[in-house]
Amino acid sequence: MSSQQPTDEPVYDDRVYRSSMGVVSGVLLLALTAWLCGDAVVRGSGNTPWIALAAALCAVPLIVAFTIRPAVFANDDRMRVRNPFRIIELPWAAVDAVRSGYSAEVLAEGSKYQLWSVPVSLRERKKANRQRLRHEGLRDREDRSPGGKVLAPAEPMRASADRIVDELQRLAERGAERPGAQGGVRVHWSYEIIAPAVAGALLLIVLVATR
Repeated sequence: MSSQQPTDEPVYDDRVYRSSMGVVSGVLLLALTAWLCGDAVVRGSGNTPWIALAAALCAVPLIVAFTIRPAVFANDDRMRVRNPFRIIELPWAAVDAVRSGYSAEVLAEGSKYQLWSVPVSLRERKKANRQRLRHEGLRDREDRSPGGKVLAPAEPMRASADRIVDELQRLAERGAERPGAQGGVRVHWSYEIIAPAVAGALLLIVLVATR
């Protein structure tokens, strides 16, 4: 039975943050794995089909874990971070900060959790910084211009990871006092990913060693 008390405050659907490039890469890698392992199973001889199946058993969960699986779900009460091998549930009251440096991460209860689904692109950030400096230069020219106005962009560009982190930080600050946002951090290991990957790796080692 849940210990959380019901409230009259509305809780909206989760906002979902994931890397579209990661999903595309994962689908392509899964297709390549299926083609290579399927060909080995159909055309191989001796232990080769079994080795291919063991390799697929090991590789497929890992591909899914690092490409398709990562996502961040956030609503008014909490953030749920789905990383390759763990799911971290963070009520907003437990979140100290959401920040982006070389990676996007959330700080909570003295621990740091990386947001795998929000990749930081230093190239995109540099481009955004150049655009921001250009925007500020245009604003300065506009302020100094006695006559005609210099049209500057309405808002400077931000890197996508920085925009997402800012949005999550605002949600954390806004939701920290909500009754439904109280509680501690909960971490769950994703054994549905870990178990088949480990089993496939062990079977692959045994088959290669006895070949």
